[in-house]
This record gives sequence, C-alpha cells and structure tokens, in this order.
Amino acid sequence: MSTGLHQTVLLAEAVEALVTQPDGLYVDGTFGRGGHARALLQRLSPAGRLVAFDRDPEAVAAAAAITDPRFVIVHASYAEMGQALAARGVLRVSGVLLDLGVSSPQLDTAARGFSFRFDAPLDMRMDPTRGETAADFLARADERDISWVLENHGEERFARKIARALVARREGGSPVRSTGELAALVAGIVKTREPGQDPATRTFQGLRIHVNAELEALEQGLNAALALLAPGGRLVVISFHSLEDRIVKRFIARESRDEVDRRVPMAPARALRLRALGRVRPQAAECRANPRARSAVMRVAERTEAA
Repeated sequence: MSTGLHQTVLLAEAVEALVTQPDGLYVDGTFGRGGHARALLQRLSPAGRLVAFDRDPEAVAAAAAITDPRFVIVHASYAEMGQALAARGVLRVSGVLLDLGVSSPQLDTAARGFSFRFDAPLDMRMDPTRGETAADFLARADERDISWVLENHGEERFARKIARALVARREGGSPVRSTGELAALVAGIVKTREPGQDPATRTFQGLRIHVNAELEALEQGLNAALALLAPGGRLVVISFHSLEDRIVKRFIARESRDEVDRRVPMAPARALRLRALGRVRPQAAECRANPRARSAVMRVAERTEAA
C-alpha cells in the first residue's frame, strides 16, 4: 500500500538558489513526485524549459500529469544526463538540481521492498525493470562483500555479525528473501541503536545504496552537471545522509580551487570551475512538519565565468 504523499524538502530554498535566469533551461535530476519540478515551472518564464530525469517508472508515470509544454521527463538516471541531453541537442544548461535519496512513495509502497515497516519481497531497486534485487545480492554475495556493503554504505558497526548471520541462514537452506525476514534477523543482532531508530535502518540503507549504485551515480551526476553548466549556472544538491553530503562537499571544494599539475610545475594552474555559494539546513518549522527534513543538507555552487 502507498500513501502517495511526498513532502518536498527545502522547496522554496532550492528554487530560489537554482533559478537565476527565468528564460533558461534547467535540469531536475530526481523528479520523484514533482514537487521541485512544479515549483521550478512556476518560477520560469514562458521561454524557460525544464528537463527532468528519474529512473523509477512510477515517477515517470506520475510526471505525465504535468502537461506544461516547457516540461519533459526522461526515464533515466541523472548520471546519464549528459548523453541524454546531447541526444536532444542540449549542450549547456542554466542549472541542475539533485534531490538525493529515496522518495516517500518508494518507502510507502510495500511491494517495492525499501522499508522494514512492511513485509514484502526484498527488492529495493529504484528501477525495478533492471538490475539485481537486494535479495538476489544476498543470495550470491560472500560474507566479506555483504559486510563491506553494510559497513561502508550503511555505516553499520555490526556489519560483520549481520553478514555472518545472513550467510549462515543461506547455507542452512533459508536465504533471506523478504523485508520482514531481514528486519527480524538484524533485530536479533543489533541490540543498541540511536533513540527512535529501528535496528535495521542502517542495514536497509546500505543494501539500498549498493543495489542502486547511488554513490557511483552521484559522482557521475556531479561530473555531468559540471560539464553541462553554462557560466553563471547553478548546481543545487540536497542530500540526506553523510555519505552523500561528503561526496558533494568534496566535489564542490575540489572544483572551487585552482589546481596545479605537479607533473608539470611550470604549467599554468587549472582555473577553478565552481564557486561555492553556501550550505543550507531546513528551518525548525519544516523539521517539525516533516521529520525527513531533519537530516537534509543543501549545497549550492555556481559555474565560474572562466569555464
């Protein structure tokens, strides 16, 4: 069952930071249920355009409700935005918005297998038409690989014990195939957790990030955005956990400073390509109204004229 509800985090702040040229072409790399997209269309002029991306077929279907001729949806990961836009003759854009992570409809639809709140097949794919499910990964991966995923993508300190239990159960002829089975197994191992957090939270996060290659997609998407942005164009990224935010922070920092090639010390430094404009957190009122907003961090950068 899905509630179908999704509260867009940092809506006004993201639109305000992104749109500096109402006549421009903008990219919403993560359409979700269109909260940011609709607000962006309201801000754009009649000459402006918005191209949205999402790898979830349900999100793409939801986008059909937007009949604005300035809008188009592409069924693809934002990591592929460069190739997809080039195929449409677009080589430069005025801004790129990335609202990372999983959406409320994905979490609230039991059959998608994202949540430990429902017992359902352990899927977790953002695009269920392709790739390996979380259950399939757990059915084939060895203990070391499972432990690495949980520790590095879920920041789970009990990763080794959980991985060992998963492999032992599989070898005993009862591999974990559902969200309920996984949540129960983890709850039997993880006895301490932050107040208000389910014992399985970090395990589910780690598997989801792995199954969808989210961190790799983020790296690729940031590079694609940088290549697409016209001078003065804005990059706005909203992240919801430290792994994502760390990648965004380091990317902006790296591209916001001159870089000398140590192999050719006399060569001129590579000019900075971004200018960091700041970091924004949701206000207390938004966090009270939408608990998901509490962990959100929005970072903003601008393509330099030297580009």
